[in-house]
Amino acid sequence: KYIEPGYTAEKNYHNQLHDAIKAKDENRINKLKSTSAYAKNSMREWLESIIFAVFAAAFIRMFLIEAFVIPTSSMEGSLKVGDFLFVSKAHYGIRMPMTVAMVPLLHNTIPILGTESYLSKPSLPYKRLPALSPIKRNDPFVFNWPAGDSVYVTPKRSWAAFQVQQQPEARREVAGQKLVVRPLDKKDHYIKRCVAMPGDSLQIIDNQVFINGVASANPRHLQFVYFVKSPFPLPLKKLDEWGVSLKESDPNRGIYALDEDQVGRIKAIDPQIQVERYQPLDHQLFPYDTAHFNNWTIANYGPIWMPQKGVTIPINLSNIALYTRVIGTYEGNKLEIKNGQIFINDQVADSYTFKQSYYWAMGDNRHNSEDSRYWGFVPEDHIVGKPILIWFSLKNATLRDGINWNRIFRSPNKVD
Repeated sequence: KYIEPGYTAEKNYHNQLHDAIKAKDENRINKLKSTSAYAKNSMREWLESIIFAVFAAAFIRMFLIEAFVIPTSSMEGSLKVGDFLFVSKAHYGIRMPMTVAMVPLLHNTIPILGTESYLSKPSLPYKRLPALSPIKRNDPFVFNWPAGDSVYVTPKRSWAAFQVQQQPEARREVAGQKLVVRPLDKKDHYIKRCVAMPGDSLQIIDNQVFINGVASANPRHLQFVYFVKSPFPLPLKKLDEWGVSLKESDPNRGIYALDEDQVGRIKAIDPQIQVERYQPLDHQLFPYDTAHFNNWTIANYGPIWMPQKGVTIPINLSNIALYTRVIGTYEGNKLEIKNGQIFINDQVADSYTFKQSYYWAMGDNRHNSEDSRYWGFVPEDHIVGKPILIWFSLKNATLRDGINWNRIFRSPNKVD
């Protein structure tokens, strides 16, 4: 049996050091530490500890649990701006890393520098381990933003290329910025509620979601934007106690994001107070085809069918807009429309079989959520994980306003 000489020498060093310590021979201890190549000084020990800690944290973050913070009000009512979450990557199946050259513990940008924190190549193909549990309808879930492959990055947020084309506000924000192309697993993280599963048919009628023709149960704290007309200023302290997000409201203009219970409480303050639901102006909605889907709004939308792996559907010029990005971008086909015909990989096509399943995501703050109504389906390979715990929560996302003690160590599905 071969024993590597270095192993024997290191073992002898540790044995001699142990004997010297046991005999309390300080001279011998100091001599061994100063002359042996196997002695560790404090700097080396600290360095090894730091490297191990970073490696362990990166492993846990990559494969098991990652910490997230709620940055926007799109899930207000259920998940608030300033909530810090732990998200399990094992529940829906661990997605193996695709981007392998990256800065540990950073997602896609380096703070202060503002540069991307990874190299697009080399990369690995998509692979997911078996799930501990399936995604359930109406569960909150975390995923990579499907539209985030080509973005303009600003200090506040990322803007997708199609948003810059459609919205003057976006064009002003990204002036002078370069277009960044991101791999799938480095797209921004979003958290929304899964309202439709693969194979479901979804329709929104007067803000009510219907799945397969049946009204879907609404989240307990479903919110809409309201105009509140009052002859006197509303008591902000009371609004805060009732859970109204003042950070996302505009009291000077009487604009508030409210759930049904909060609307009732405000009306009960005084009979002179009027509360009217705001009807937002619709940006151009998915699938951006006004010729065939001109009457779709965020309050009245669909019907639309969720693609399911292995299912074949007919495709034609009247429905191809719904599945253009699915077929061409998410499933890697060459899609063209020429002379009134659809070509997939240079072959005339009147049907298509999906390679993976897709989901529909919506925020609980229905008037203030960029969700599937704006950018379409969530592919299965974009799913990151399941929120399992709120481990910290700041009021209005600032320590100055205090801590939401009643939200700490609560399940995202059970918190008020």
